[in-house]
Amino acid sequence: MNTSMKKAIVIGAGLGGLAAAIKLAHAGYRVTVLEQQATVGGKLQRVQRDGYLFDRGPSTITMRHIFESLFKSVGRSLEDYVTLYRLDSASRNLFHDGSIVDGTSDQEAMIEQLAAFSPRDAANYRSFMEESAALYRLAEEQFLNRLLAGWSDKLRPGLVGGFLKAKPFTSLNGLLRRYFSHPHTLAMFGRYATYVGSDPAKAPAIFGMLAHVELELGVYAAKGGNYEIAEAFSKLAKELGAEIVTSEKVLHIVVKRGKVTGVSTAKGDYGAELVVAGGDVLSVNRELIPANARPSMSNARIGGYEPSLSGFAMMAGVRRVYSGLRHHTVFYPSIYGGEFSDIFQRLTAPTDPAIYICHSGYSEAGMAPPGGSNLFILANAPYLSERWDWEKQREEYAAFLLTKLEERGLCGLVSSTEFAETYSPLDLQADTSAYRGAIYGISSNTPRQTFNRPSNKSNVEGLWFVGGTTHPGGGTPMVTLSGMLVADRILKNAASSS
Repeated sequence: MNTSMKKAIVIGAGLGGLAAAIKLAHAGYRVTVLEQQATVGGKLQRVQRDGYLFDRGPSTITMRHIFESLFKSVGRSLEDYVTLYRLDSASRNLFHDGSIVDGTSDQEAMIEQLAAFSPRDAANYRSFMEESAALYRLAEEQFLNRLLAGWSDKLRPGLVGGFLKAKPFTSLNGLLRRYFSHPHTLAMFGRYATYVGSDPAKAPAIFGMLAHVELELGVYAAKGGNYEIAEAFSKLAKELGAEIVTSEKVLHIVVKRGKVTGVSTAKGDYGAELVVAGGDVLSVNRELIPANARPSMSNARIGGYEPSLSGFAMMAGVRRVYSGLRHHTVFYPSIYGGEFSDIFQRLTAPTDPAIYICHSGYSEAGMAPPGGSNLFILANAPYLSERWDWEKQREEYAAFLLTKLEERGLCGLVSSTEFAETYSPLDLQADTSAYRGAIYGISSNTPRQTFNRPSNKSNVEGLWFVGGTTHPGGGTPMVTLSGMLVADRILKNAASSS
């Protein structure tokens, strides 16, 4: 297969787009990556201010083996580009009554911590983790490592059986209640639904596998901040010959007689017989592709998808250190779950949210000035609608979250905060073209949206999609995997047609 003269355009320099660019460039394609932001990384960006360093975007890194496999597939070693270190604790979970659970792969330690408030839940922990591992193996065998680009993929022998084994009509909460009854345990494991932008009462049971992913496979962080992962991808892509152009937004995908012929930007036209669109599939279709070229993805169909939840973030530089915080810390409200009614039904910012803090300075010196803390504070938020105006309510909600954290034990937080830079769903939409400001594209609140996501392959010949809205889903390892799977299919198709 001679691909040395074939041109490929990749729209978006997020991890999915960069992963596809890496594999295509390695195979000989002349790859140009066009990124609308000033820097690569997509939703993962670096923010530095007054000696404080933050990752804006993905902070919990799991499934290290996927990143390793990308580099290995092109004859490189991940360790030569970025250092990922495993955290001793996946996260510290702080409950309203003072209970604490530090997530760990040590099952005896987990059982001891659960027993402090629920001996019954502690007794069932091992059985739950066995089911979590089984769900992960099922997902890995049947869904995660296979592209589901068309009916021939979806009707593959064994997939239907795998779908049924995944308990598609049992919710994550329903699965958890087979093992646990205490509100703390249900909240701690139910929160995994938010990792895919969803409600634990509606998301399918398959996401119970995330307990195994996080507690057994491990949570990692990148030395120097997680943005180093994006820089590692970018460096590798360039080494392999890919050109990365930043601050250039694609305005149109050019389609002629059902085939892609390139893209147009404000600065000019780029011709190519292959386009891989990163980012949000719904936004790409609505904004970049002529309506008559996408009959299977009409505006009406796009409007029928429920977007995932979004998030409201603050990057706070604080002149003190809190001994109770770990690298990842979650503060749970007295009653967990009400925030999902606010988010998905009322479409308003939660009045009593779980609040997450990433304090990477806990694990690595130099992320904040001596005696200071770099706190990335995040609350789940609704996707954009007319019911909540972030322009008007941004500062008020930021102050509300800081006050909530003071009430939960971070004494003097407000007075010790040197600055708090906010980032709303409105900002996310502007920077990354995320559909309605949703972090994960579409929610996984139904089996259809979980197991039958928008296809990676467009009905426009030569146009493919990668990213969290399409298969296999959201999160840094999954979008990386989407880029790898799409590139592999493109190369396979090219080989079979040559």
